[in-house]
Amino acid sequence: MPDSPFLFDDACGPDFSIELSVRREGFWPIAGTDEAGRGPLAGPVVAAAVILDPNNIPEGLNDSKQLSVIRREELYDIILANAIVSVASSSAGRIDRTDIRKASLDAMRRAVAGLAVKPAYVLSDGRDVPPGMACGGKAVVKGDARSVSIAAASIIAKVTRDRMMTRAHLVFPVYGFAGHAGYATARHRQAIAEGGPCPLHRMSFRPLRKDDGEPFKDDALTEFGGL
Repeated sequence: MPDSPFLFDDACGPDFSIELSVRREGFWPIAGTDEAGRGPLAGPVVAAAVILDPNNIPEGLNDSKQLSVIRREELYDIILANAIVSVASSSAGRIDRTDIRKASLDAMRRAVAGLAVKPAYVLSDGRDVPPGMACGGKAVVKGDARSVSIAAASIIAKVTRDRMMTRAHLVFPVYGFAGHAGYATARHRQAIAEGGPCPLHRMSFRPLRKDDGEPFKDDALTEFGGL
């Protein structure tokens, strides 16, 4: 099963073919896992793991970024009602203590470990298989556009994280988390420049990171291209 994004056409969206191929090798059940929130300046990275019922796959599953907010919310409820789902997250503090890649993979590992039914195999989005899983796995490049199991996990992770950041807005309204979910929008950058960061901010990310002992300052906003 080649992983190169240039060896397949994902224009029609994800399907169940990778899962069926793995099943023919004797592995079942199969979980898909994905994360949301690698790029923001604030908030956790959230991972989900999903085991779909092959006889009841929700219609319209796709990479969460390709779906409208309304459609993501609809599919979120459908997935929860018809699949086995688990969610885990890594906080901003954990991201700062390790790095975003390690924190993301650890959240994915814990999401898989939390499934009520233990999978025999895991398909993970990206180029890495989460280390420390109790079963085998395969990294699938552009997996949320190829595998419906990964696509379902991407939807659960995205909706869950967006809801978490909407709740965070109630505690820290000055940053506008409900509108941008912690990403580096102009409003968010300006709020940080005027009032500094809050406990949800990832202090290891530029421009929040203190390089050579320098504190955060307004002109550091020009460094956002380095994220």
